[in-house]
Amino acid sequence: MEYNVGNGRAYIKKQKNGSFGRKLFTFVAVGAVLVYCAYSISSDKKDVAEKQAVLAALEEEKEALTAENASYASILSEDDERAYMERIAIELYGYAYPSERRFYDTTRS
Repeated sequence: MEYNVGNGRAYIKKQKNGSFGRKLFTFVAVGAVLVYCAYSISSDKKDVAEKQAVLAALEEEKEALTAENASYASILSEDDERAYMERIAIELYGYAYPSERRFYDTTRS
C-alpha cells in the first residue's frame, strides 16, 4: 500500500498484485496439473491391479507345471515301464484284461 497526501487529504492507493488474466491462467494451470496427476495415479493403480492378476495366473500355471513335471520325473525314474503303460491304458483308454470284469455305474449321467 502506498500513502499519498495531497490537497490536504490523505488517501491510500492500492497496488495491483496482478491482472485477472494472470490469476485465471495460474488457476487453470494448477487445476490442469491436479487433474493430470489424479488421472495418472488412477491409471497406474489400474495397471498394477492388472499386472497382479497376470502374476497370480502365472503363479497358478507355474504350480500346475511343477506338479506335471514331478509326475513326469516319477515316470522316468520308474524301473518298470510296464506298470506305467498299464495304468495309462486302464485310466485313459478304459482297457481291461480279458479275464477282468468291470462294472460301470450308468445311473448317473
